Amino acid sequence: MQESTDGIAGNNQFVVDLLTTLREQRFSPPGWWGFIVRSWEMSCQTANVNPTLKRSWLNTTIFIALLAIATLLASGAFEGWGILFHLLPGFLFCVIWQQSDLFWHLGLNRQAHSTGLLQSVGLANTFTLLRGLAASLLLGRLVGGVTTPSLLALAIFLFGVATDILDGLVARSTRTQSKLGQIMDGEADFCLYLALTFILIQNAILPLWLGIVMLLRFTLPLLAALTSYFLLAQPVRFGSTIWGKYAGLAQCLYFLVLLAPPQLSPLTRLLDLPLLMATLFLLIAAPVAQIIANRRM
Repeated sequence: MQESTDGIAGNNQFVVDLLTTLREQRFSPPGWWGFIVRSWEMSCQTANVNPTLKRSWLNTTIFIALLAIATLLASGAFEGWGILFHLLPGFLFCVIWQQSDLFWHLGLNRQAHSTGLLQSVGLANTFTLLRGLAASLLLGRLVGGVTTPSLLALAIFLFGVATDILDGLVARSTRTQSKLGQIMDGEADFCLYLALTFILIQNAILPLWLGIVMLLRFTLPLLAALTSYFLLAQPVRFGSTIWGKYAGLAQCLYFLVLLAPPQLSPLTRLLDLPLLMATLFLLIAAPVAQIIANRRM
């Protein structure tokens, strides 16, 4: 156990040293290049020392790649190949980034106080990756200037909610909660809700001012974390607060009301204003609570 603890402490100190060097070089291009190269070398070392984990990452990446190809083929078949070529660059960039980011953070695939790395990406993280794949499709459509019908946005949103529930249930039942899972979950949620917010604004369903408030819920804690990470040379701390959970629930319900089919309009009109007021309050409270929680750690 002491050896593992020393290893974790060593990794953290390595990251702090990298960040300190980057800051001392005033975030110059050579400084960024050294930061990226040394970080990648550390990730490769982790993968090479843990071949079972590396193989699990490779199998998961192949699985996600096959699903990405199937998604592209389905988009071309149902919407036309012209639309496919418009969404292709953004979609591929997001998918490649997601799997590279997973490899980059394999060293965090451990439970708190664990004696070693978990040697499998795991089912829970795979559910999170599926949500990230769905978010990548929406982001690809946005970047490519492709309009997303509300029905398609609703289907992807419900899929995202389902995978969000499943990844938590599986992680708890199999005792495979990890910092890697926390980071991936936060990134997938950020990308999915970012894309959905822009799509709702694009489809004139969500007012611009309200969309900005929703985006601030994610960007304010992100900016605070990046400031801590790069300017103060302190590793980013991830975690949820009760306010954040309630804000996420309220936002989910409000998106559901906005994306609901026209046949349900009598019910959605009744729920719209109360949900809007609750969502606004919680969207303001959640980032404040997250920043306070990070400062106390």
